[in-house]
Amino acid sequence: MTKKEKLRNTIAYYLLFISLGFSLGITGPALPSLAEQTGSTLGAIGAIFLLGALGGMLGTAVSGRIFDRVTRGNLVLGLAQLTSAILLAIMPLAGSLPLLLVIFLINGLPGGIINTGANTLLMWTHGKKAGPYMNGLHFAFGLGAFLAPTVFAQVLNLGGTYQHAYWALAVLAFPVGLFNLFSPGSPEHPDKREDSIESQVKLRQVLPVVIIAMMFLFFYVGSEITFGNWIYTYALILGLADATRAAYLTSGFWLAFTIGRAISIVVATRFKPEQILTVAFLGGLGALALAIITPNSISMLWAATLLVGFFMAPIWATGYNLAGQSIKLTATISSSIILGDSLGGVVLPWVTGQAIERFGARTMPWLVFSSLAINALVFGIMLLQRRKTLQVAFAGE
Repeated sequence: MTKKEKLRNTIAYYLLFISLGFSLGITGPALPSLAEQTGSTLGAIGAIFLLGALGGMLGTAVSGRIFDRVTRGNLVLGLAQLTSAILLAIMPLAGSLPLLLVIFLINGLPGGIINTGANTLLMWTHGKKAGPYMNGLHFAFGLGAFLAPTVFAQVLNLGGTYQHAYWALAVLAFPVGLFNLFSPGSPEHPDKREDSIESQVKLRQVLPVVIIAMMFLFFYVGSEITFGNWIYTYALILGLADATRAAYLTSGFWLAFTIGRAISIVVATRFKPEQILTVAFLGGLGALALAIITPNSISMLWAATLLVGFFMAPIWATGYNLAGQSIKLTATISSSIILGDSLGGVVLPWVTGQAIERFGARTMPWLVFSSLAINALVFGIMLLQRRKTLQVAFAGE
């Protein structure tokens, strides 16, 4: 693959993740409006996370086999993106909760395909040098998630509605699908490349790493999506902000998240993954503790929100790279690991909606804190398993 093709592929995958961030970033500010649109309670509308993530799990599950078999992975990504853009445009038109849930379920399919495909094909494009590019990919996601609530707030300021915000993002997302659809030079499967990983780790050695990595992504994504999507509603219910300022609060989270991922691109070239993740977990848990201790202060909520976003930023990509250092990441294995991501987007966001309705909004930061704390524990287990795996591999040489 030429340098020009690698550059085009990298840009294409980054644009896909910006658009993927659109879909996530708009959901939080739009939740109350979607609930009103469908005549639902906040507890009931939280089911969109459940159905969307279930669709994402299905898309992730099938995408591994797809990308391991097709020769034009970029074409698959382009079709998935076009489908997602169309579904994004019709979401604010659903007049009932069942119809909206079906749309979110279907939209999860291309989302899962894009998530797995872009991560996997980027790894295949850059091989052993993929680390900083992987952080860049997830920086692009944070950028999209930051831009979405910002667009939402600006549309409201200009006299528009949440429907107009959805349509504006759909218009931006559609050309990204075309760019990928007509992008030549899809990366080859690593089995066909001369710089392929030298040996396949035995299945009994791979499975523990895969399972632990799935758990890692499960608890991390649950924390990220829950905080990013429910902070808007949290601020509204506690009377800490009006609709526009709550949208800016969501934007602040994703802005700090995006800045953190931009910095992590450089940090990843100078520090070990273990060091990056240790600082990230300590900082994230400390920031969440700040929100819990001072629930009535909008100033402290802003500080906590920015810090949580910043410290959460490097966790996904760094953990994924750490897990992949000891095993061969085929698309099938990658999709298996990313199933943890999809499942994480199901459980905690839905549980949080139920908890807010039954016990009040102040349960939200407690739930995110608990999930991130378990995530840190899984990180420790991952380090122990990685050391064991490397010792076995070294002994077998």
